[in-house]
Amino acid sequence: MEITATVDRIEGELAVLLLRGEAQVTFNLPVVFLAGIEEGDVVNFAITKDAAATDEAKERVMSLIEKLKVKGF
Repeated sequence: MEITATVDRIEGELAVLLLRGEAQVTFNLPVVFLAGIEEGDVVNFAITKDAAATDEAKERVMSLIEKLKVKGF
């Protein structure tokens, strides 16, 4: 999925972005992620699921839960 947003303004260390489209959705993003980007610029974000990392995280959590069960928690 690709998301397009406009950099509405920069407030200190945060950039306020407006999602492009019918809904007026805003979100803040640290400016360190937007090197070279200025107010008024249009940016694109690609969002993808990292299935391998998700599975690894689930395995770590399940392992911790099992350890807690063994300890009686």
